[in-house]
Amino acid sequence: MAAAPGVARSRFAVVGGGIAGVTCAEKLAVEFPSEDIFLMTASPVIKAVTNFKQVSKTLEEFDVEEQPSSLLEKRYPNIKVIQSAVKQLKSDEHKVLTEDGKEYMYEKLCLCAGAKPKLIFEGNPYVLGIRDTDSAQAFQKNLAQAERIVVVGNGGIALELVYEIQGCEVIWAIKDKAIGNTFFDAGAAEFLIPKLTAENRETPIQCKRTKYTMEGSEEKERPVAASDKLGSALGPDWHEGLDLKGTKEFSHKVHIEILCEVKKIYLQQEFIQLQRTSLTFPKEEKNVEPDEVLWPVYVELTNGKIYGCNFIVSATGVVPNVKPFLHGNNFAVGEDGGLKVDKHMHTSLPDIYAAGDICTASWELSPVWHQVVVLGKYNAQGLGLDHELMLRCTKGQEYVKVVMQNGRMMGAVLIGETDLEETFENLILNQMDLSAYGEDLLNPDIDIEDYFD
Repeated sequence: MAAAPGVARSRFAVVGGGIAGVTCAEKLAVEFPSEDIFLMTASPVIKAVTNFKQVSKTLEEFDVEEQPSSLLEKRYPNIKVIQSAVKQLKSDEHKVLTEDGKEYMYEKLCLCAGAKPKLIFEGNPYVLGIRDTDSAQAFQKNLAQAERIVVVGNGGIALELVYEIQGCEVIWAIKDKAIGNTFFDAGAAEFLIPKLTAENRETPIQCKRTKYTMEGSEEKERPVAASDKLGSALGPDWHEGLDLKGTKEFSHKVHIEILCEVKKIYLQQEFIQLQRTSLTFPKEEKNVEPDEVLWPVYVELTNGKIYGCNFIVSATGVVPNVKPFLHGNNFAVGEDGGLKVDKHMHTSLPDIYAAGDICTASWELSPVWHQVVVLGKYNAQGLGLDHELMLRCTKGQEYVKVVMQNGRMMGAVLIGETDLEETFENLILNQMDLSAYGEDLLNPDIDIEDYFD
């Protein structure tokens, strides 16, 4: 396949500077040292996996660091980083067009462009999403001038955010009955709530990993907006290195509103004209005192309550960033909007693969697989009524729950330093009959880890 004059050509091209894209490019660079690999990214920094450790057969542990793309090129001379967003994909021509007007031809392409925040209200300057480094820094600048914020959503970003914020009142609105519904059950949520709402947080362990950041925009009266160019996903420990502190002297104040969503958002002048009443920060669950403070923006919840705040954080999930790739290309798309991939991460189009948040797994799942943050069918997904739960909980220290069916372990939730991850993973994968052990599986006086070693 010959490239036209002025068109760059390589055997492999990867789109996206996040964990998936960088890991893909690194692997290709090692496997094909004589081939050039194009890595296209809109951000000047990339996300690199460091300190990788294989904990067990399927559990892995690693750190994620932000690095300038020049470090990646220095480490792998055959990786060529192209700092530009993708404008269009012409799959029939095996060609990628970038925003800077250049064209690149490939033999094999991997799309790792991630996802973008799913904002509750698009275009409202008081609604912020947190997805990449740029948006996280914009959030930090706004928080530094805030007395109260409203957080909407119940996923990983919301959980970490609510726990980490200091010096600012936080109203947390979730549509579920319990926090962290995506990751664990109501019992685990109850175990975590005292730590989440305590006014004096535990001293966090300082992150010693290097952080590379870009200078943000100047201070403005309205909330500082992030760039409209999407960077790569934040990854774990995204809040480390950020000073998530508001204007108040107290450490931590969180109020949770369950089973509700945002009905409407009012700007200050609009709210004054409506002559409605907002509420103060609740000192107890039945607090209904009117608020006399004028806030820049007001949030009306579907439970009828209205709270004023400095700004709203929309942490309601993400939408796969497929828009630059769909026009003129007949990709099969999943229900969540992601590109469907098979077990080899191949999309429905020839020579195009996908990985990370942009794709949707469309292969037949393992009977005990659900997701990685917890083990197996941790919440008895799809097991019907034919299962039983076993629980061990030490307040403030550990929470252990296992899901059993026909004497076999099907899932588990582990919180705290339990040292049971590898043992339970193996018991779920090998489906050993554990009927004879009964409740001794969770007996703290029995070293179950050594027993099944």
